[in-house]
Amino acid sequence: MAETLKVGVIGLGVVGQRMLGRLAAQQRLEAVAVWDTDPAAIARALAAYPALHATTSAEELIAHPGLDTVYIATPPGPHMPLSELAFDAGLAVFCEKPLTVDFDAARHCIARIEAEGHRAAVNFALAASPGLSVLQTRFGIASHLPLGALREVQIELAFATWPRPMQAAAGPWLNERHSGGGFAREVLSHFIFVLQRVLGPAKVQAHRVAYPDDGITAETALRAELLAGGVPVRIDGRIGNDERADYNRMLWHADGGEIELTRWFGQIEQRLHEGTRLEDDPEAVRNASQVDQLKQWEAMIEGRSHSLPGFAEALAVQETIERLLLP
Repeated sequence: MAETLKVGVIGLGVVGQRMLGRLAAQQRLEAVAVWDTDPAAIARALAAYPALHATTSAEELIAHPGLDTVYIATPPGPHMPLSELAFDAGLAVFCEKPLTVDFDAARHCIARIEAEGHRAAVNFALAASPGLSVLQTRFGIASHLPLGALREVQIELAFATWPRPMQAAAGPWLNERHSGGGFAREVLSHFIFVLQRVLGPAKVQAHRVAYPDDGITAETALRAELLAGGVPVRIDGRIGNDERADYNRMLWHADGGEIELTRWFGQIEQRLHEGTRLEDDPEAVRNASQVDQLKQWEAMIEGRSHSLPGFAEALAVQETIERLLLP
């Protein structure tokens, strides 16, 4: 078996704890060190995985002997400083999104990656989805358009509450517009990533965003029209719809048929106008996505070709999101 790759995890909230579980279920990537600002979060991680070493700071974790990579699962504020420290230590970086709240810091970090050859990627989970491969085959720049010309893309998101119940312990930043929170940065960004990877940069044609009057809380609704690769894109996102709690849908409509992706691309339906309907198994799709993402992370660490989005691609996604969030 290939040599084990040692992972340090910075941030032990919902996504950090979830990643520890995924790492424990496979053989190649091994979590060995963890850190969080919350001692209770560290205690939970150590109770579940006693072999882990808890450091006293993020800096100490980055300096931990034998590490190959760090997974940064903090709120967005520290992402760029922690990435720079990891680069100084020669480590590969796998960072959560949104990438940053400081675009100048992100551009500086990207310049370092390009000039110095650092290895870095951002966790847009749909990058490893079979659904993305289907879209690239059907509609991507290099495709042969087997479904005919693409006419429109629709993105629909709905949440009963925000933050979602599973995020209740993540901290108030998730619902603060100036701290990197809100459903557009946290959820819509995944779909904008897919859109831009398949069709190229998106231009905002029109948008309407609703904010509470307190000046602090993140958006409660967003409607927008974009243009990507000459194709109209319509977005409808909202909070407070009990009938569609945590609902997401992306519909690609072409002359010869359409592809509908729901449940985080776990449900993939391909409908041909002649009447043929192809539907992938959601459980198989999810399993394939999770396995492939870790394989792509391994490749990134080892300097091999991989499909994970880099910092520059993630920044381009966030630039589109921030334009959508302008009042």
